[in-house]
Amino acid sequence: MAAVDIAVGGVSALLVISVLGSAVRTVVVPRAEQVLVSTIVFVVVRRLFELLAWRRHRWEDRDRILARFAPVALLVLPLVWAALIIVGFSGVLWSLGVDPWRDALVLSGSSLTTLGFRTTNDLPTLVTSIIEGLIGLGLFALLISFLPTIYGAFSRRETAVGKLHIRSTGMGGNASAATMLARSSSVGGLEQMTELWSEWEDWFVELEETHTSFPMLVYFRSPVPERSWITAAGLALDAASVYASSIALENKPRAALMIRTGTLSLRRIADYFGFEYDADPGPDDPISIEKQEFEAAYQQMAAAGVPLWADRDQCWRDFAGWRVNYDQPLLALAAYTEAPPTQWVSDRGVTQRRPRIFKRARRV
Repeated sequence: MAAVDIAVGGVSALLVISVLGSAVRTVVVPRAEQVLVSTIVFVVVRRLFELLAWRRHRWEDRDRILARFAPVALLVLPLVWAALIIVGFSGVLWSLGVDPWRDALVLSGSSLTTLGFRTTNDLPTLVTSIIEGLIGLGLFALLISFLPTIYGAFSRRETAVGKLHIRSTGMGGNASAATMLARSSSVGGLEQMTELWSEWEDWFVELEETHTSFPMLVYFRSPVPERSWITAAGLALDAASVYASSIALENKPRAALMIRTGTLSLRRIADYFGFEYDADPGPDDPISIEKQEFEAAYQQMAAAGVPLWADRDQCWRDFAGWRVNYDQPLLALAAYTEAPPTQWVSDRGVTQRRPRIFKRARRV
């Protein structure tokens, strides 16, 4: 029986170490790492919410259900960590002589929660219980620091999203890059849009860092159903692409730099989730926007008095040359997150395959 006790104790200790490693990598390590336990929790909870939403034909009903997915999964995750640690330490305590296993499980739960309703006088099990109690306090401290970090990043993201949607939404409630540029032109602000591109360049840098270090943020939906972080990213990139290709102003490097920053940001988020896209597209490769759609936007801006280059065909070619860089990852993320219908972003009718995240995480 000694060999069995050692084997059970060793496997149980490895389980505890693995769970602690998952918690640290999820909360503390500032790097895009796929963590098995966290991935399984989010995949399973997402499947459950998809089952609740799949019968809903109205997008508003699906959005109301899916908006609860990320917060629920975020709260379930520490519960799963705690449950696995209790199970792991129960195996360790059982291997140290706490028998039957039910008593070992109760002692483990009492130790982790530091409630003290079950104690022991044996030195090895007492030391193990103290260690588990310290781990429980550590998990609680991680949770206290984790939630404010997540919601702080969410709040900063949504502040910029809200401002952009207000600028880009027309009287009919539809947001578009052409509307944003036309409104900026009407108040004489086209020359001052350099500040906007700089602001969104910073936004994209933070987006990449937060949404790969804390990938659950990808699933957090905006407080206003018509808004989304991914549609806002598309609106900003399309507005900068139209600005760089069609607005009759010289010296527009900030728009070009923002497009590059945004493209790399979306690509790295797409890489984390395992979406496929052409990493080196040509300027003449097809994009999801038709030329007629661009010409309609061109006419809208011209009617609003926006100064445009006269060669419409060249404007289209230049715009398509910018858009091709971020077209595929943008649409993949919009489809996966079921973003609200927005012109040139989530109205393309793209059906995105499930990402390879679960498959990749199994190899971690």
